Amino acid sequence: MIRLSDRFLERPITHRGLHDAAQGRIENSPSAIQAAIDAGYGIEIDVQRSADDVAMVFHDYSLQRLTGNIGVVQATQSAELGTTKLVGSTDTVPTLRMVLDMIDGQVPLLIEIKDQDGAMGRNVGVLERAVALDLKDYSGDVAVMSFNPHAIAAFRDHNQSVPVGLVTDPFAADDWPTTPADRRAELARIGDLDRLECSFISHNQADLPSDTVAQVKASGRNILCWTVRSQAMEAQARQVADNITFEGYLA
Repeated sequence: MIRLSDRFLERPITHRGLHDAAQGRIENSPSAIQAAIDAGYGIEIDVQRSADDVAMVFHDYSLQRLTGNIGVVQATQSAELGTTKLVGSTDTVPTLRMVLDMIDGQVPLLIEIKDQDGAMGRNVGVLERAVALDLKDYSGDVAVMSFNPHAIAAFRDHNQSVPVGLVTDPFAADDWPTTPADRRAELARIGDLDRLECSFISHNQADLPSDTVAQVKASGRNILCWTVRSQAMEAQARQVADNITFEGYLA
């Protein structure tokens, strides 16, 4: 099990970069990432797969919310995504490799691989391989996580030198409508940490007081959390979490 660098615990982590739409800094954009670097915060980003199997820094499956375009990331070539402007910004959708070059070890980077199966199943592997290859020669502090344990297993098939973790949640039915009930119950137990050699979780901040999280913490693993949106919420989260992922205020 590879531990997180201490740098992941020293400063709060910006959720999708230090974004502020009013200032033209859209989530996961180069501007949001640069703002986080300038402020000395850690950075969390999301990655999706393009049609030509490039890891793109983008949260949603659909392009519409963030670009105004109809379509999905997986059906769009990386070159086209690279010229697609984000709504309210002059930025376009960056590749993971571009973001790695921007950060270049200046601050720690937490990469969330978005589920590609649709139901947290085994239909994964292409994006995970792309992320692993992009990270092969990266020397900065970096860690990889996903809600889907199969994604982490697939990543580790190609890269075993990077710390890995799971993004975790109580997995309520209303929040996860495409995930079968038995799979949600399995994920909520957080039972894959030993098998995957995970050194941390990033848990829903509203559920941090749960017995399940207490058991993970007792195992000696780090507890991160998502997503903190106020100083009051931060104070409460830090009673359990070793560090927070935040947005909407300056932590």
